[in-house]
This record gives sequence, C-alpha cells and structure tokens, in this order.
Amino acid sequence: MQHIAIIYHSAHGHTAHIAQQVCQGARGLPGIHAELIRAEDLAHTPDAVLRYDGVILGSPTYLGGVSGPFKTFMDATGRLWKTQQLKNRLAAGFTVSSLPAGDKQSTLLSMFVFAMQHGMVWVGNPILPEQHAGVPYDEAANRLGSWSGLMAQAGHGSPADAFAPGDVKTARMFGRHFAQTLQRLGTVAAPQSHEEATA
Repeated sequence: MQHIAIIYHSAHGHTAHIAQQVCQGARGLPGIHAELIRAEDLAHTPDAVLRYDGVILGSPTYLGGVSGPFKTFMDATGRLWKTQQLKNRLAAGFTVSSLPAGDKQSTLLSMFVFAMQHGMVWVGNPILPEQHAGVPYDEAANRLGSWSGLMAQAGHGSPADAFAPGDVKTARMFGRHFAQTLQRLGTVAAPQSHEEATA
C-alpha cells in the first residue's frame, strides 16, 4: 500500500472541495491510500508528513501566494529540511482563486520551490485542455491551461462546490495521475543517515 497526503488550507470551503476531488481521483487506484489533512493541523506536528510516500499541496491564492495558514505549515517543516527527510518523495500542488488567472501560477511556483528545497520530486499536470478538442469550455479538463499544477476557479462569494464541471473533472484526473506516477516510481526509500550521505 502506498500512502498519499493531500495537505490543504481552505478558508471558505472552495479549496477543500477541490482537495476532496483530488483525493477521490487518487483513491480510485488499487493499492493507494489517500488522506485529506488540513495544513493548520500539521503546523504543530510536521513530522507526520514522513508517513506518506507523496504529498499533494493545496492552498487558495491570496495576493499572489499561498494563504497564511498554509505558509505556517511550510515554515514548520524547517527541521525536516535540515535533515532532508522528505527527499525523493513525490509532490504536486493545486490552487483556487476567484478569477481565471488571479496570479495562481505564483502560488504553484512557491509550492514547487518548497518541494525542491526538500529534495522532493515534482509531478506536474499533463492533462491536455479539452476545449481544443471541441469540449465546451466549462466542461473541459484543464480549461485554465496549467501545466505546473492544478488550477481551479470559484466565483467570489460562491458556494463551496460552485465550480465549473471541467475543474472538478480535472481535479479527479490530477489525483489519479499523481497516484499512477507514485505507482510507477515506487515507494520512497528510507532517507540516508548523515554518516551514509557523507561516506
């Protein structure tokens, strides 16, 4: 069994809804256990991330970056960075904003840099935008055209589940792709000790 954590922060329920779709997509594969974890719950116990072979990071985009609670979780992993205990694990990211662009790319880039500093292996979003194949825009997978991670859009003040069908479909496909990638690459090896790394 391979284990995936979907670590997310959601202030108004929109990012949580997409996290649930990502989790559902990952759980669709046999041999995969996927679990939703709130970033604020991990801020005090970041070592819990070590139980997982891969992590999918999720945050709303606030002012061009991750939310404050999500950044607090990221900062709490400093001691894991110092010992590179997350090295070789898979990572991916998703974000939600109320505008089609909303500078979501910079949020994904901050997650990418975070994963790179931890020595993780980043999984992007290879889903082709289906509107190019004639699928109606709101129903198209990857309608927002993001390759570095998953982007979704929810109107300002809308209900938590008020997403275009294409965004929901993309989230499930994204979770499934991450799980498939984890299965292909296998479970992460145990991290080296300092003595092994410097021998």
